[in-house]
Amino acid sequence: MVKIAPSLLACDFAELKQEVTRVKESGADILHFDVMDGQFVPNISIGLPILESLRKVTDMMIDTHLMIENPEQMIDAFCEAGSDMVSVHFEATPHIHRAIQQIKAHHKLAGVVINPGTPVESLSQILGDVDFVLIMTVNPGFGGQSFIESTLSKITWLDEYRNEHDLNFEIEVDGGVNEETGALCKAQGADILVAGSYYFKHEDYKEPVHKLKGD
Repeated sequence: MVKIAPSLLACDFAELKQEVTRVKESGADILHFDVMDGQFVPNISIGLPILESLRKVTDMMIDTHLMIENPEQMIDAFCEAGSDMVSVHFEATPHIHRAIQQIKAHHKLAGVVINPGTPVESLSQILGDVDFVLIMTVNPGFGGQSFIESTLSKITWLDEYRNEHDLNFEIEVDGGVNEETGALCKAQGADILVAGSYYFKHEDYKEPVHKLKGD
């Protein structure tokens, strides 16, 4: 069964505690926490104080997506603040193996992320070391963008690669996910669907979870 990870970037931050409670009650599996530095991506978002507060009010798994330059400088802090999963962009550091091992040293799930313009084959040397791969299906930095369908082939490639090499990393997808695009991703082998605008626009948060899971 596919896992659903609502992206808090699209929630009402004035009602953060209530939003997180509703996310859990909806049957979602993971909280997706986007961190942007205004350098690697052209936007600035939430950071350590919000994560620390969030960790105090929920026992849900928190998936921290670092959209930042030189992620090695901040990995320790985000791991210690309460993340359960931490992912770094392949494009953000020349030392991707070091970054992955740094996350694992905290006994967290470690992930690598690639942008739509990065060839998925570039990840072949790191796939044996990661717990999950996050495929960006929009260009990172802003919510509410349209799904880039050409990224579906990356999911297919990853699914075939892990089967061929007997690996067990999960495939996560983020960007423009809704009922239709989510179904396309699942058909190609995706395990985790990140949904922001689509998820939080529903008054009944259980509805998008059921639709994305295909219940």
